[in-house]
Amino acid sequence: MTFRQAIALPKNNLVLAGILLMLLGDFMFALNDAMGKWLVTSFSVAQVLLIRSIGAFIILGPMIAKQGIGPLTKVERPGLQVLRVVLATADTGFFYAAVAYLPLADVMTFYMAGPIYIAALSHFFLGEKVGWRRWIAIVLGFCGVVIALRPSTASLSWPSLFAIVGSLSFAITLILSRKLRATNDTTLVTWQTLGALAVGGVLAIYDWRTPTALDWSAMLLIGVVSCAAHLMITRALKLAPASLLAPLQYTLLLWAVVFGIAFFNDYPDAQVLIGSAIIVVAGLFIFHRQKVVDKAEPETVPTSVH
Repeated sequence: MTFRQAIALPKNNLVLAGILLMLLGDFMFALNDAMGKWLVTSFSVAQVLLIRSIGAFIILGPMIAKQGIGPLTKVERPGLQVLRVVLATADTGFFYAAVAYLPLADVMTFYMAGPIYIAALSHFFLGEKVGWRRWIAIVLGFCGVVIALRPSTASLSWPSLFAIVGSLSFAITLILSRKLRATNDTTLVTWQTLGALAVGGVLAIYDWRTPTALDWSAMLLIGVVSCAAHLMITRALKLAPASLLAPLQYTLLLWAVVFGIAFFNDYPDAQVLIGSAIIVVAGLFIFHRQKVVDKAEPETVPTSVH
């Protein structure tokens, strides 16, 4: 279905199409994450970053050709654009570094705290007013992160810290995307993909393993899958209210559990499940209060690419 065909449909059908696209986009993001976990067991994070970024241009290439080079070179607030590229690259790199050692569900639990980080950081970076109810939810959400993190000298690990740093980078990237909303989506995704390609290309020199044809195909495919997922979620937000779609992002956690069990025999323990449940409840409450208090659609739906 094309967008022109979609706009001719009744409003209820548009909303349904948006919901289905959001669910499919989240599924594809989870599939991308599972494929990435499989690949980083055999190849360095840098090499995966490099080749997946090349794969993303299979989709981005025609979009860049359609809009021209001009929008890529004439961007608003170049300093913030560079910072966003750095953080988006850190988000992806640290995510893959974490899933190389941790179950998918564990890492996704930290990333699902993104809306909680955003709500807290928006108060300081965007000057947005956060009421006492949302501050309680933010504190509750951080408690969920601490429970899932297992902060003891015996269990706190570098991969867990990678997941925390990556999820914070992810949250700040979304905040910067809100500040750079005048920049079109193709330009934002192109620059963050180029950033990952550059960093991956430099670091992969020091740890390069020759991939088989299957490995090349898989690494290129995750670039295509993640880029397609991003575009699906972006389109979904144009068809249905973000306040309706935002809670659907938590299906990522469900898919992480399913893929972790099915492909890696990783079962989340009780502590991670308790922490993730607290994070989900806190995040849903923040979405609800943002809609009630601000009477505006929340913009914390993740539309960046791991």
